[in-house]
Amino acid sequence: MGKLVFVSNRLPVTVGKADGKFTYKKSIGGLATGLKSYHEQSGSVWAGWPGIADEQVGPAKDKEGIRKECVEKYNCLPVFLTEEEISRYYHGFCNKTIWPLFHYFTNKAEYDGETWEAYKDVNRKFFETVAPVIGENDTVWVHDYQLMLLPGMIKERFPNARVGFFLHIPFPSFEIFRLLVWREEILRGLLGADLIGFHTYDYVRHFLSSAGRLLGLEHSLNRISYEDRFVHAEAFPMGIDYERFSRNFTAEDFPKDVRDITVNASETRTILSIDRLDYTKGIPQRLRAFRHFLSKYPEYREKVRFNLIVAPSRVEVESYDKLRREITELVSEINGEYGTVSWMPIWFFFQTFSQDSLIAFYKTSDVLLVTPMRDGMNLVAKEYVAARTDFQGMLVISETAGAASELGEAVVVNANDENAIAEGIRSALEMPQAETTAINRRFHKRLRRYNVDFWAGEFLDALNRAFLYSVETIPQKNIQAQSGLIESHYQKADNRILFLDYDGTLVGFRAIPEKARPDRKLRLLLSELAADTKNTVVIVSGRDRFTLEQWLGDLNLNLIASHGLWVRRPGQEWTMTIALDNSWKESVAHILELYADRMPGSLIEEKEYSLAFHYRQCDPDMAAVKLGEVRAALMSMTGTMNLGIQEGNKVIEVKDNRVSKGFGASLFLREKDYGFILCVGDDRTDEDLFTALPEDAFTIKIGLENTAARYRLKSWQSTRALLQKLIAQNGK
Repeated sequence: MGKLVFVSNRLPVTVGKADGKFTYKKSIGGLATGLKSYHEQSGSVWAGWPGIADEQVGPAKDKEGIRKECVEKYNCLPVFLTEEEISRYYHGFCNKTIWPLFHYFTNKAEYDGETWEAYKDVNRKFFETVAPVIGENDTVWVHDYQLMLLPGMIKERFPNARVGFFLHIPFPSFEIFRLLVWREEILRGLLGADLIGFHTYDYVRHFLSSAGRLLGLEHSLNRISYEDRFVHAEAFPMGIDYERFSRNFTAEDFPKDVRDITVNASETRTILSIDRLDYTKGIPQRLRAFRHFLSKYPEYREKVRFNLIVAPSRVEVESYDKLRREITELVSEINGEYGTVSWMPIWFFFQTFSQDSLIAFYKTSDVLLVTPMRDGMNLVAKEYVAARTDFQGMLVISETAGAASELGEAVVVNANDENAIAEGIRSALEMPQAETTAINRRFHKRLRRYNVDFWAGEFLDALNRAFLYSVETIPQKNIQAQSGLIESHYQKADNRILFLDYDGTLVGFRAIPEKARPDRKLRLLLSELAADTKNTVVIVSGRDRFTLEQWLGDLNLNLIASHGLWVRRPGQEWTMTIALDNSWKESVAHILELYADRMPGSLIEEKEYSLAFHYRQCDPDMAAVKLGEVRAALMSMTGTMNLGIQEGNKVIEVKDNRVSKGFGASLFLREKDYGFILCVGDDRTDEDLFTALPEDAFTIKIGLENTAARYRLKSWQSTRALLQKLIAQNGK
């Protein structure tokens, strides 16, 4: 294996500028801590934005100076961004589109084409910065929602690199994700990774569902068959630096101002809440729930204190400033309603505290309230538990926080239910000490083992296994890597024949088959191939002869239609390869119509001597259940007839089983000896064609299904690229 390359929106070192000089400050906590030991390995590098805009950096020599300092001292590779890029990419698309949508705040999501273009441009800028340091066998780990297009760019250029991606926020359900205008592009960008990591299995399930419903990609055991490889999606709940939070602290270890706060609160039971200012955190709902708690349980008045810590964030944004004002007003109302001369229920700290200060709050708080409306993980919950080395204190957490899936023994509540949160506070305060201790001991054992180092190591090990799975289970070679071999054979041969499937091989699949017309580029490509007198170009398709003639009949091509039933030479009439009748059609059509009525989105295509049942537009879950019934019904009916059931890509076709693409191709192979034979197809109907050809033929399968072909390509675009390379050999 090669070196490790990490890519995230921000570097683990922040560059600033004071008095004309640049300053460098290392980040602590979270990602920087988890990857520290790996980042310190020889040759590893971390790419990201250094935290300073181009306009602040100044001339090119200063930029080069920052780059040199970051590389030599910190093993970091800075990606420089302008203020406009930061505004449109980060504050725009990332925080006004992806952040609200992925956290289920659909009413706050904006769909702005300009910010999307900026997002694409910045992802491309990250790629151009990191590409020069990536080797073919390196491991690249990309992080979070700011860079969801980057894995696809990396895999396209470096197919032998191990590419991992981790999403640190929730991945929404299909019903939410499909609202995103650029959903397919985002999915294809993510699918550039060999392994995609999420915090919980819910997010894994949502991703797999979206990939299946939007891109038609099937999966098994969290493994997606995508183009010419497998993509794995797994849950890796992020851990914390357990040793840091659980070590023995003395009062002198904490800042004096925090010591004063915690000492002053020692006579009351303390409830703690720590969040960044954000609408996803449910802070107003939490405050209303606390007010409800004081109203419902008056015996706790003057006996509890709520320390509400909110770190400032994006206060220049109007909606965030409005949220801050709402929180401030609620705090004032509750303190005014329930406070006394000697007691203030809520202490509101709108400021950022150091990590040591937060640990002081953790250690002296009886209850931690973590009730976001939606949160990817929420490491604060884990930090609190780790800091309570006395095994006291209890966590109240909403079921929509990722950490709830790991800390399910805590008090779990519905973030929208103020009464449930109030009851949760009471339950946490009144939980027997023995029960609290038993639960926290289990938490500590879990957090100690699954810490942030374990999380990083497990992901990287799984990434290596995922990459090797594709390498070891796909016996065929990618023909793109063997392009020199095929080009050499093509150039030397005087007689060549090229058998090309149509749908899925030369064009992409369309929901309605009639819409898959050949575009201008494809027609030009086929014309150039056929113009070479050494070439015999044969389109071998399951489509009917009338469609093929209408679309391609004016070109100098040989056409095989209806899976080998009809053959047409350039400028000649169609000839039938075998005599058939249609006496069976009516009874089979009746069966298919029954299922078409029960499967919304399906359609029946009647061809001259076959019937095709298309289900590309059907709900995947419904299709998975119903297709078994369709097959069983067809097999029971056709068992005594001379009919076969042939399955293609999202289609089942009933036809005479004596007809096959291989049979149609054999007619051409009998006529002369060919020094070069190429055959490209994408589904099961092409297997007859592959097996009918000589062993030295270049047989190529599009995709990952089991095949008799010798080589693979990943997509119909790859087929066109290969044919274009062959055309370039003409005249050489």
